[in-house]
Parts: sequence; structure tokens; C-alpha cells
Amino acid sequence: MSWAKEFIELDKAIHDRASFDCGEVELNEFIRTKAAKHMIAGISRTMLLPASVPLPNGKYPICTFYTIAPSSISRGTLPKKLMKKLPRYPVPVFLLAQLAVHSEYHGQGLGKITLIKALEYLWEINSHMRAYAIIVDCINEAAENFYSKYGFEVLCCQNSKVRMFMPMKIVGQLFQQ
Repeated sequence: MSWAKEFIELDKAIHDRASFDCGEVELNEFIRTKAAKHMIAGISRTMLLPASVPLPNGKYPICTFYTIAPSSISRGTLPKKLMKKLPRYPVPVFLLAQLAVHSEYHGQGLGKITLIKALEYLWEINSHMRAYAIIVDCINEAAENFYSKYGFEVLCCQNSKVRMFMPMKIVGQLFQQ
């Protein structure tokens, strides 16, 4: 199965959430039952890359998706060299809340493509609404290794998950011409 050419916002009327399986129960459950509700509530936004061909039910399978949300962190969680330059109140950040690739597409570079698209999208938002960094809570060690490979650094451990970050200054270096 091939994927479409661009990421679009989740629409439960046309996207088949039930068939999504990335191998992680928590991420499967999120896209199937929570992503659309969170969007309606104004909590987050989920963008996805659908398959190019619909299923017999007329809905398009989800090849990969990412979810973003506004958030903040305590300046005290940042490395001391970064902390000194920031005010003493919570620091605004973007949360890359979810990122998953359907198992059928593992090993094809779609995780990297999805991460780049998420970073690019957040960089665009940053031009209208500033944030200091992008944070991600790693679901497991494989996720930590994935984000680490693309420049994310460990920030702290929260709720038994490693929280990583990438300053928007670094993201800007990726997308500024």
C-alpha cells in the first residue's frame, strides 16, 4: 500500500482509525479513541498521512500520524546553561505528544519523514506563537533512541518516561534558508 503526498488533519469521517496498528497499544488506543476527541476539545491537533487508496469501507487507512499540543515546562528542568537566560515562570513549549507509524510501513523511513513534517509544522506555528522548545515524552527506549538520533536531548524523567527536548533555535536552523 502506498501513502498520499501530504499530511492532513485527522477526520474521523474519512480516516480509518480502527485498522491502525503500530505495535504499541498506547499509541493505537490514542489514535482510535482519543485523538479526535482531543481535537474537538481543543487540547491537541493530530496530523496524518493517509494511504493513497481507500479500504472497501471507503475510509483511508492511516500510514503515520503525529499529535501536537501547547505546553510548558519549569525552567528548572532545563540544563543550567539554558536556564540562566530564561524568566522564572513556566517556559512555553510545543509538545510532540504522539508520533507513530503503522507496522506495515516500519523500516521505510516514514518515522523520519513524520518527524520532519512535525518539526516543520511546529516551526511554522512558532512564527505566529512563540515557544522555547519542542518536548517529547518517550514511550520506550526505542523511541528515546529514535529522537536522540535526530538531535533531541534528554531533559528529565517524568511519569516513568524520558522527556526529551529540542530548542526552537535548533529547529530554526533546519528550516531557515
